Amino acid sequence: MGKGCMTATKYFLFLFNLIFFLCGAVIMGFGLWLLLDNQSFIVVLNNSTSVKVGCYILIGVGAFSMLMGFLGCLGAIYEIRCLLGLYFTCLLLILIAQIAAGALIYFQKDVLNDEMSKIVSKVLDNYPGNNSTTEQAWDFIQRNMECCGWTGRLDWNGNMVIVNSSQLLFPCSCQNISLASGNFSDSGFCEAPTAEWPVYDVGCAASVESWLLTNIGVVLGICLGVALIELLGMILSICLCRNIHTEDIYTKVPKY
Repeated sequence: MGKGCMTATKYFLFLFNLIFFLCGAVIMGFGLWLLLDNQSFIVVLNNSTSVKVGCYILIGVGAFSMLMGFLGCLGAIYEIRCLLGLYFTCLLLILIAQIAAGALIYFQKDVLNDEMSKIVSKVLDNYPGNNSTTEQAWDFIQRNMECCGWTGRLDWNGNMVIVNSSQLLFPCSCQNISLASGNFSDSGFCEAPTAEWPVYDVGCAASVESWLLTNIGVVLGICLGVALIELLGMILSICLCRNIHTEDIYTKVPKY
């Protein structure tokens, strides 16, 4: 490989790793947001250990990506073969892990759906109407997705507050505001004048599935883009590593 090609490869790899570092920061920030935000769907599922583990995995992957980006930048600029080899190996392992995770999610989607249904059913049954963080998140979902319950409005029939009340109660966030009249709260329970009081009939599972189907192109595009970027990084790193002369290794390490 000529000197000009070596220089171009080196700086392309540096730019790639800078982008990789920033992507790692975004992933870590996304994991922290899911873990700490009190208006996201994750709050409803915060009693699930697997969901919390998923958030911590996102944070760990983001931090690891930032570290890999830093090492890749260092190896590219100073042409350190051991760092470039380590970088290539880690990228390969990450790519294999992503493929395995995608296959696992695809083949275990029914199990994941059942687990999600159990978690949400538990949330609905134990919903006391005292405006806690979990309840605010679920009210936000029902109000903005215009849905009620997980599979439908009847999911609320197991709620102990509704079961033990002598009044005809329904979650205020289930109210179909396009058909109802009067002022009602956005959270907690509201008293219905009649059993025919308008609430949303569709369950939130259908709304979530519809949202995923609508945005599946964006999700697949992001996944494909990440995989291509990783492949590009692997190609650049191995090309640069193969063309660095062994005797020059120690002269590339910065002196202090």
